[in-house]
Amino acid sequence: MVISMKKFIVFLCILMISPLSVWAYSSEVILGGSTIGIDIQSEGVMVIGFYKVAGKYHKSDLVEGDIITKIEDVEISSIEDLSDELENHIQKEAIEITYKRGDKEKTTEIELFYENGIYKTGLYVKDGITGIGTLTFIDPATNTYGALGHEVLESNTSKIVEVKTGSIFRNEITSIDASTDGNPGSKNAKFYYHTVYGDIDKNTKYGIYGTYTDDYDTTNLIEIADPSEVKVGNASIYTVLEDEKVEEFEIEITKINENSEIKNISFEITDQRLLEKTGGVVQGMSGSPIVQNGKLIGAVTHVVTDNVTTGYGLFITTMLEESEK
Repeated sequence: MVISMKKFIVFLCILMISPLSVWAYSSEVILGGSTIGIDIQSEGVMVIGFYKVAGKYHKSDLVEGDIITKIEDVEISSIEDLSDELENHIQKEAIEITYKRGDKEKTTEIELFYENGIYKTGLYVKDGITGIGTLTFIDPATNTYGALGHEVLESNTSKIVEVKTGSIFRNEITSIDASTDGNPGSKNAKFYYHTVYGDIDKNTKYGIYGTYTDDYDTTNLIEIADPSEVKVGNASIYTVLEDEKVEEFEIEITKINENSEIKNISFEITDQRLLEKTGGVVQGMSGSPIVQNGKLIGAVTHVVTDNVTTGYGLFITTMLEESEK
């Protein structure tokens, strides 16, 4: 969460200066707007908290956000792996843990606690993330897609989730918890895990990206706008409010910031039907395409929590450049 000029900015789902490059993305893409389920299995097992066992916390160098990768030199990729390896070493008073903190690999030891016939570590851990968002585009030249417009973070630690494997899949919106000032709402969805639309190759601060493997309408093309073409004034967003129906809703672009890395487009929702249904911008709209003058200009990324009818968007060219890296 970033506090700026008394406005609280949050992700809807959660600085480097690059050298001049020539990008190969298409001048036209398939317009998104459909709701998607998101499933990411992370590299290793993330520590998300600690609990007391036998009246005390474990002793180690681990902190929230660390990624456990090995137990006694045996590689760990899931909670099941972690449990199995701990059981293999229950006779030891302490077990060597290899973990990653950022780009650095470290080692430490943790104690095993025996309580009520069970060996416990005192660690809360997680090995994956599931959620919903909105598809922004599909590039028909490469079958690459982009969605969300911001990174997927682990909610307890606010750390970016490193992708081991992942997929986007079918879901349908069943209801919406409306936003009110100070309390952003959210879309609620039914998941269809077995209807996979594509894989997830990377999770970056500009969104999630991968290969779209399902069929799509190749005639639903829209031209890409350069940031210099984006103007203050009327525009539209495309998103789903019910079932799987993509609809167009009116917004007003109030400010353009080409110097910002992620908050390029400031906007206000003006569509009364959308406001009646959602109260404003809600979580799950992340990635909703923004269209102006018949061109795709960006994607919805954030809600301003003290004025939930307003939000921010990212230039579509940034997402397309990221998809090509």
